[in-house]
Amino acid sequence: MKNTDILYQALSERILVLDGAMGTMLQRYNFTEEDYRGERFNDWPHSLKGNNDLLSLTQPNAIEEVHRKYLQAGADIIETNTFSGTTVAMADYHLEELVYELNYESSKTARKVCDEFTAVNPGKPRFVAGSIGPTNKTASLSPDVNDPGFRAITFDELRIAYRQQAEALLDGGCDILLVETVFDTLNAKAALFAIDEIQEERNVHIPIMVSGTITDASGRTLSGQTAEAFLISVSHLNLLSVGLNCALGAKQLTPYLETLAKNSRLFISAYPNAGLPNAFGQYDESPEFMAEQIREYVDKGLVNIIGGCCGTTPAHIKAVADLVKNYEPRKITVEI
Repeated sequence: MKNTDILYQALSERILVLDGAMGTMLQRYNFTEEDYRGERFNDWPHSLKGNNDLLSLTQPNAIEEVHRKYLQAGADIIETNTFSGTTVAMADYHLEELVYELNYESSKTARKVCDEFTAVNPGKPRFVAGSIGPTNKTASLSPDVNDPGFRAITFDELRIAYRQQAEALLDGGCDILLVETVFDTLNAKAALFAIDEIQEERNVHIPIMVSGTITDASGRTLSGQTAEAFLISVSHLNLLSVGLNCALGAKQLTPYLETLAKNSRLFISAYPNAGLPNAFGQYDESPEFMAEQIREYVDKGLVNIIGGCCGTTPAHIKAVADLVKNYEPRKITVEI
């Protein structure tokens, strides 16, 4: 049975658990500029500290260790370390030429660890989701308040960048492509258009997850869409799932997940932060507290895929995995 078939079968049987925050875990290593550089980039003329994607090449053992900890905690799906893996985002470090390699190697690392865990327990197959972040530019909004018509990037530039990333992730062994933390649906549409091109050219079906981010209490994305408008904007595509992540804690996401679950025939995903950040930018919710917040999701039958975003650790994912194993996945009852 192909991995795609196994994935759909697993989703029909149980709630799948996504991993937690890669960035939160990497912060614990306290990597220095020298660590980010490794031997290969020792003479690079620009600062590289903070480029977590680069660690897939310079500190691959750390990336593998983080993946392993999340799988041990009970994750069914782990994300590649590629949130900023486009030429658009890598331009900040002058590393555009490395984009294919970064994504390919990240995907290979995640694939290797997943396959090890699946081999030990074939009854709990593990899957790799290629993380495709929103980039640091927006196609819908002007970065210049004095020139509202200006755009820092075009749809076609985004499409080309996303296509390069997506092809490398697939070549490295991803089962799923995850277009995540969508704050501008036009950016996401560029990614989805690129993925659709790949599907047509390779004559393959790629399971695609799309996850938006509600940025404030108004219940809108940064580019102004409500959860329902966001759903409508992407529902014409043959997606695996649609959902929400980041920005808000689990409790704050509940009403917007209800909107998605009530109106979609797709699987629903959610991976909130460990609460809202405090004054120091830290996340205070304990694993137990966060799991209790998520209990409402499963009591109401809102989700098929659940995980964690900023501030979440393997302990958070274990608490969530222990909770949801006792619940049935959301049933799709919405009529077209």
